[in-house]
Amino acid sequence: MARNSPITMTFPPFAGVTRKLILANVAVFFGLLLLHWVSPGVAEFLLGHLLLEPLALLRGELWQPVTYSFLTTGILDILFGMLTLWFCGSLLEGVYGAQWLAELYFTSAIGGALLASAISFTHIFGLTPLAAATGAWAGIFGLLIAIAMRFGEQEFLLWFVLRIKAKYMVAIYILIAIAILLKGGNAFTALLQLAGALCGFLYVHFAPRRGLAFGFSERYFGLRNGYYRWKRRRAARKFEVYMGKQGRKVHFDKDGRYIDPDTIKKNPNDRSWMN
Repeated sequence: MARNSPITMTFPPFAGVTRKLILANVAVFFGLLLLHWVSPGVAEFLLGHLLLEPLALLRGELWQPVTYSFLTTGILDILFGMLTLWFCGSLLEGVYGAQWLAELYFTSAIGGALLASAISFTHIFGLTPLAAATGAWAGIFGLLIAIAMRFGEQEFLLWFVLRIKAKYMVAIYILIAIAILLKGGNAFTALLQLAGALCGFLYVHFAPRRGLAFGFSERYFGLRNGYYRWKRRRAARKFEVYMGKQGRKVHFDKDGRYIDPDTIKKNPNDRSWMN
C-alpha cells in the first residue's frame, strides 16, 4: 500500500488487468476447491498436469509455464498474494498502462518458470527436475522488482503494519526467498520467485516505455513504410529515365514524391523558357 502522506487505510482502484488477474486466480482457487469436493480424483489429475514440473515440461507439457501461475492451494497464500498483486499491479498499471503491466507479469511468470526449470536440472541447491510449484508469486516478484526500480522511494505499509520504502520492502522479499533457497526448504519455489524477479528486472530495464507489443508494432510499421518508400523511389527513378528519353525533365524528392515544376525556384536570368 503506497503512501506519501499520513497513513490511512484506503485501497487502490480495483480495475483493468490487475482486476482480471486477481479474479482469474481467485476463480481457479475456488474452482479447484469445488472440484476436489465433488471429484477428488479429477482434481488431483488436473493439478498434476497444470502445475509446474520441470521434467513434465521437458516431456512436452508446454502449457505449464502459464497454467501453474493460476494455481494456488493455500488460503494464506492466495490472500497475501492477491493483496500484493492488487497494490503493486494497480500502481504500475495506473502509471504505465494495462499492456505494460500484463507483459511484465507474464514475462516474469513464464520467464521465471523456464529459467527455474532449466536450473533445476543442474541439481544445484539440492534441486531436482521432479520438484513442483504453483502460485502467482513469480509474476508478483516481477511486479515487486518494477516497484523497487521505478518507485524505490515510495513508502508502503508492509503487511499493513510497518511503513517502509519500496526498495527496502522488496529487498526483504528477495532476502527471504534467498534464505529459503539456501536453507533447502521449498527451494524450487524460492528459485522460481527469484527467477521471476530477474525476468521482471530485465523487462523493466530493456522493454520499450509502452511495452513490447507496441515496440514490435512500431518496428513492423517502420519497416513496412520504409519498404514502401523504397518502392516509390525506385518507381520515381524509372519514371525520370522514361521521361528523359521523351525529352522531358521531371523532378522527385528524396522520398520519391513528385515535385510540381511551378514550385521550383527558377533562376531569374534563365530565359530559356521564353519563346
